[in-house]
Amino acid sequence: MKDWKQCALFLGGVLFGTAGIKILSSKDAKKCYTHTTAAVLRAKECVMDTANKIQENCDDVLAEAKQINEDRKAAANEEVGEE
Repeated sequence: MKDWKQCALFLGGVLFGTAGIKILSSKDAKKCYTHTTAAVLRAKECVMDTANKIQENCDDVLAEAKQINEDRKAAANEEVGEE
């Protein structure tokens, strides 16, 4: 009885695996994989564009902050020179 159950489970697994392989390698599945991959690539491009914009904005903020500090330092040096 136990041997039959194991044999049936094994055969069921083989059948399920074979059917799964046929389903996963079908034209419809390939079309689905292609569309999914294309969507992922579009999403990647969008994320990279956003990351580049953020980096450019950060560079601008950093440059402006450095300029503010230089202006403050120059103003402080002028006040010390006047005294």
